[in-house]
Amino acid sequence: MGNRGMEELIPLVNKLQDAFSSIGQSCHLDLPQIAVVGGQSAGKSSVLENFVGRDFLPRGSGIVTRRPLILQLIFSKTEYAEFLHCKSKKFTDFDEVRQEIEAETDRVTGTNKGISPVPINLRVYSPHVLNLTLIDLPGITKVPVGDQPQDIEFQIRDMILQFISRESSLILAVTPANMDLANSDALKMAKEVDPQGLRTIGVITKLDLMDEGTDARDVLENKLLPLRRGYIGVVNRSQKDIDGKKDIRAALAAERKFFLSHPAYRHMAERMGTPHLQRVLNQQLTNHIRETLPSLRSKLQSQLLSLEKEVEEYKNFRPDDPTRKTKALLQMVQQFGVDFEKRIEGSGDQVDTVELSGGARINRIFHERFPFELVKMEFDEKDLRREISYAIKNIHGVRTGLFTPDLAFEAIVKKQVVKLKEPCLKCVDLVIQELINTVRQCTSKLGSYPRLREETERIVTTHIREREGKTKDQILLLIDIELSYINTNHEDFIGFANAQQRNTQTNKKRAIPNQGEILVIRRGWVTINNISIMKGGSKEYWFVLTAESLSWYKDDEEKEKKYMLPLDNLKIRDVEKGFMSTKHVFAIFNTEQRNVYKDLRQIELACDSQEDVDSWKASFLRAGVYPEKDQTESEDGAQENTFSMDPQLERQVETIRNLVDSYVGIINKSIRDLMPKTIMHLMINNTKDFIHSELLAYLYSSADQGSLMEESAEQAQRRDEMLRMYHALKEALGIIGDISTSTVSTPVPPPVDDTWLQPGPGHSPPPQRRPPSALGPPGRPPSVRGPTPGPPPLLPLPGGGPPPPFAAPPIPSRLGPQSVFAGDSFSAPPQIPARPARIPPGIPPGVPRRPPAAPNRPTIIRPAEPSLLD
Repeated sequence: MGNRGMEELIPLVNKLQDAFSSIGQSCHLDLPQIAVVGGQSAGKSSVLENFVGRDFLPRGSGIVTRRPLILQLIFSKTEYAEFLHCKSKKFTDFDEVRQEIEAETDRVTGTNKGISPVPINLRVYSPHVLNLTLIDLPGITKVPVGDQPQDIEFQIRDMILQFISRESSLILAVTPANMDLANSDALKMAKEVDPQGLRTIGVITKLDLMDEGTDARDVLENKLLPLRRGYIGVVNRSQKDIDGKKDIRAALAAERKFFLSHPAYRHMAERMGTPHLQRVLNQQLTNHIRETLPSLRSKLQSQLLSLEKEVEEYKNFRPDDPTRKTKALLQMVQQFGVDFEKRIEGSGDQVDTVELSGGARINRIFHERFPFELVKMEFDEKDLRREISYAIKNIHGVRTGLFTPDLAFEAIVKKQVVKLKEPCLKCVDLVIQELINTVRQCTSKLGSYPRLREETERIVTTHIREREGKTKDQILLLIDIELSYINTNHEDFIGFANAQQRNTQTNKKRAIPNQGEILVIRRGWVTINNISIMKGGSKEYWFVLTAESLSWYKDDEEKEKKYMLPLDNLKIRDVEKGFMSTKHVFAIFNTEQRNVYKDLRQIELACDSQEDVDSWKASFLRAGVYPEKDQTESEDGAQENTFSMDPQLERQVETIRNLVDSYVGIINKSIRDLMPKTIMHLMINNTKDFIHSELLAYLYSSADQGSLMEESAEQAQRRDEMLRMYHALKEALGIIGDISTSTVSTPVPPPVDDTWLQPGPGHSPPPQRRPPSALGPPGRPPSVRGPTPGPPPLLPLPGGGPPPPFAAPPIPSRLGPQSVFAGDSFSAPPQIPARPARIPPGIPPGVPRRPPAAPNRPTIIRPAEPSLLD
């Protein structure tokens, strides 16, 4: 077995399996199971016991193994056994093991030869074994006895097939030498699940019980009835030896002596016997291990690479270092500050590609959410006109004014400016929430030290809350400053004269400052949600929003335009999300009750998240498409606005309306510019400076260093696990290298002509009729020279061709001719060879050997050479 003995490979494989158990379920060395299959009294139990070197299996006549026995051999320094059904008990006396097997079998199957597919699990720990799994299966039987069911043959067959069908299992097909090998049920079942013969090894037992003058030399030499992996002969202890407590070592010595002294086997004694069977199986295990190693090596190397970075901080971990906690605290605080700044300011390394976080979300608040909140106040047209008319009338009092009063303009402007406080304070609250979320994300790396994480979050969050008050005070101060003086000389203010000339329609026209008409405001994928199923159902399109229109295309190449919708008279309204829908929806509709798209009064646009909906709404606001006013407020306003205005009052209202619109636009522009700057200066930048310069001092003053840097039990366990796995991976790779360099694989044997072995349900194949093509000339009987032994059974070749006259006869159990055609009424007369086979001294007279080719003798039919390779 290669250039390293199995006794040296055992520790390596066991060390490798120990390393795999440390690594976990991701890697394991799946050694093949060895299934022992054979008929009753085939000697399976003895073969199995020879692996363990102990006598522990039940004996007796008939079917003894009535439940599968899964035998796990585990390398250990001490020798004992334990059962899965009584795991707490260790058996050191193997006679007790036999008694427990018998008792457990009877407990499930009864005492009257019943069978059960429920296996018995036995583990044997020993310093003399390799970690293997062997399975002793019930003997194949055909006639039910005792409590056995009538379909006993098929039940046992199905039971055996469950175990031997696994591709990684090796099959030991055990057949006694005094049985007709061609009818071996074990070999036929093996042929069914292993047609190529790659994992089937024939085992011939009871060679010492063959009739005098007979032997199985040709079978063991794989000349007759060949198998791809051949046969191995063994001599087990007889019942007398077992009753006499003959030691297995003495039995192995007797087996060795038998093969060396027998004239038919002495030339191949080194390839016979239980030790050679063990060597062959060990070599198959070595081959299997070597075939598995490349994939295991690549998997282990990838795991090692993924662990390298995480283990780096633990490699030099020394718990007894007095400066360890101080270093760790400084590193943690410094890293926290760096992470916080990266999340706020943005960074090229470790970019989150799943969701927005930190600074990106704050940016959306500044430039999408806050402008949206501001614009929501600008569309209340009817309320604004009503307030202006009331202000003008109240200022004039009992008099009828001839001129438009300035005080009405100032009163309405101040009322509109005061309304800015709510969205401004809401913007501060949104930014604070994002800052706190960012702090929590950054402190997740401090999870190794729970107290440090808790204190860091508390200190930084408290500082943010303190800055919240100062920031809000400053924002309110900005609005109060705007209220303190109405600057009608502002360069962007339209003035009284222009306000009178401005037409209402011109005022309502959408105009985006510094933007061209064809400017694209936003592009993206959006689903039209309310198309009926008859017309194709909901579908995703590529939308393009400009200052003038909303268009959608089949894809983002923008070649096939589906529709273009002008933005005139459009507004936005919210739509409730469906019960089973995961999408967030808003709708676009026409204020003049016209269809927006085909026969739809509104189109419902669906996005994957609420953030996308808010972003699209902000983009529509930039294009001049405003949200719908609340219906109840609209109705109330309409009822209160039913009074009629005289033409002079209407002109005054329109003039002040234009002035207010112009001035409030200036204020909004200023607030939109100052809000992000104020929040950045007073809150975000201040918090960054606090973390870098003062956080460490606050931590030192809040608690002692020892309690802050107290490591969590989970972290200590995680560190130990990672280090253990890291070292186990390195050890496993080293062991794999040792196994690879110190073992040699044996090549797979070439195919043989095993057509004599037909898979079947376990019964002997019917005898074959002699085909006409194989008969001699009509009217001329074949000549007979010498005695005429009985003919062998003729089995068909693959493809239905005629069988050769000397195809693979079986090993006879007794001397004398065999009448194999007696049961076939349609058989042709027996074929008699023109020239009898020479029978060597070691071959019984009833087993002819293939004669050499004889020229000019048409009755000799040799099989075509290619069939030997099929």
